[in-house]
Amino acid sequence: MTDAPSSPNRTSPARVRLLAVADELFYADGITATGIDRLIAAAQVTKATFYKQYGSKDALILEYVAGRDRHVREALTALLEARQDPAAVLSAVVDAVVADTARPDFRGDPFLNAAAEFASPVHPVRVAITEHRDWFTGFLEDRFRELGAPQPGAAADEFSLLRDGAVCGSYAGDAVAATSAFDRAARRLFAAPVAVG
Repeated sequence: MTDAPSSPNRTSPARVRLLAVADELFYADGITATGIDRLIAAAQVTKATFYKQYGSKDALILEYVAGRDRHVREALTALLEARQDPAAVLSAVVDAVVADTARPDFRGDPFLNAAAEFASPVHPVRVAITEHRDWFTGFLEDRFRELGAPQPGAAADEFSLLRDGAVCGSYAGDAVAATSAFDRAARRLFAAPVAVG
């Protein structure tokens, strides 16, 4: 993948519009299914403007993934600042996942969806997704450590896997069943008594 061209005005209205359109279309219809011509038409820019702002679709894809990552990090950081109790933070994460799956435009997890489109684990998109998932698991591990979980890393891995199952199950099948199971299982993880000694 090529890097975005260097531009003195990286927040131009055209650039912002292109990213907003890409965010919507990549999530709704898939990354590879969304062609440059469709992006250009929906953003109401010229092809020259697209290439001036991003240089390639690959650069736009990476910015889309980075934007989704930034949104999650900011939301979880704000959640952490608003709540001191780690169980309350984890409970709020569960609530947010359940609420997210109930949106009419819900199409599954954007990171899992993107990973499915890029097979190579060394592809820049996959690398960005791995970094995002590692950060999220680390965030969970810190909360479980604060709770005194005997194996906070294992608890974080379980929570993350439960979340993945909930978002995939909600999109592909019965959202109520998937999120209800997630809610029950995830809350058992952080409500379980802490092992002593």
